[in-house]
Amino acid sequence: MVVRKVGKYEVGRTIGEGTFAKVKFAQNTETGESVAMKVIDRSSIIKHKMVDQIKREISIMKLVRHPYVVRLHEVLASRTKIYIILEFITGGELFDKIVHHGRLSEAEARRYFQQLIDGVDFCHSKGVYHRDLKPENLLLDSQGNLKISDFGLSALPEQGVSLLRTTCGTPNYVAPEVLSHKGYNGAPADVWSCGVILYVLIAGYLPFDELDLTTLYSKIDNADFSCPSWFPVGAKSLIKRILDPNPETRITIEQIRDDEWFKKGYNPVKVIESEDVNLEDINAAFDDDEEQQPNEEGGNEDMRPLILNAFDLIILSQGLNLSALFDRGQNFDSSHLRQDSVKHQTRFVSQKPAKVVLSSMEVVAQSMGFKTHIRNYKMRVEGLSASKTSHFSVILEIFEVAPTFFMVDIQRAAGDANEYLKFYQSFCGNLDDIIWKPPGESTKSRITKSKSKKR
Repeated sequence: MVVRKVGKYEVGRTIGEGTFAKVKFAQNTETGESVAMKVIDRSSIIKHKMVDQIKREISIMKLVRHPYVVRLHEVLASRTKIYIILEFITGGELFDKIVHHGRLSEAEARRYFQQLIDGVDFCHSKGVYHRDLKPENLLLDSQGNLKISDFGLSALPEQGVSLLRTTCGTPNYVAPEVLSHKGYNGAPADVWSCGVILYVLIAGYLPFDELDLTTLYSKIDNADFSCPSWFPVGAKSLIKRILDPNPETRITIEQIRDDEWFKKGYNPVKVIESEDVNLEDINAAFDDDEEQQPNEEGGNEDMRPLILNAFDLIILSQGLNLSALFDRGQNFDSSHLRQDSVKHQTRFVSQKPAKVVLSSMEVVAQSMGFKTHIRNYKMRVEGLSASKTSHFSVILEIFEVAPTFFMVDIQRAAGDANEYLKFYQSFCGNLDDIIWKPPGESTKSRITKSKSKKR
């Protein structure tokens, strides 16, 4: 196996992807420290005339040294790529915590919100405006503390274009003035997003969530939302002051800090300002001088699914019996799904190219009325359940088992187990042309399109 290196960093698998960048796991071979390496294509930023903008934002990011912000260590470059070396966070996304565990307790939601406000306020003091704050961009470290990530590097607006046109994902967290395309101030726009995040932390769902974008924009523009009756009174009052559609009268971070609900148990984090920050590597990274470029060794950077080795397969197969590893669409009964299980996993195999499998799954999920969110070869599907009575969420990930075999792992993230069964049957029934069937297998032993249509 060829190990790829960029300078002193040994580069591993892709762990994320944005509009202009991929994020890879890497390790500093000198210190053994794990880092996240954000890789930006140099030709893309030149094409979009974004070099000066990205250079400025990277410089400011390096100056933002705060406990609740992902740290930027250094910047490297080759003739074709810019490599941004970031702190590697192990606790995952705050979004996943909400999906898997539902709404948080009042105390836990307040603690995360306090950390979010501390981090955002410090960034604003350095001239950094996030413009894409949402739980997917809030990471958790090993101690359970918040880490704000993705400061404009994966969703940078082009000149004269608002955030909405370049942001991947839904506009549910975006302030009304951003949607209006008339220009906006970054500070109050970020405050609005913080308010939406606080609502989600306490409620477990979005304050503005409509399948029809026109209706969604109208509700955001008019701040048309309501809090459940069980909402903490203090949090409800604060959220209403934050989700003010007029950025001129919207509550500021300074006013948020004076709020009684916010202040409960609040301990402002200490920030060390005396640390020296060297920006020379950023200037060198954007230089054409080949002497400044790190050595690149091994492989190419084409996005590909994670490769499963023999050890991974044994773990997935629940022991050494590999016969149960790949689901071939077997008939289900009520015993197949454990009602008390938080998650249920199902798998199938395809011999189609991974990108074909991914795009096919996306089309089928959207045709079933679900929203899809794709990051690398991992897709989240969410929306209302088939009965239209509850929220439903599924996570699908593609793995490479062999050069011509790809395994799709499907996990129920939220929703009733029986709803998952209905989803799985309908979903796989519409993927019949990409699911691999062993030669001679009876069609009765797998889910067919006709069966799916009957449902």
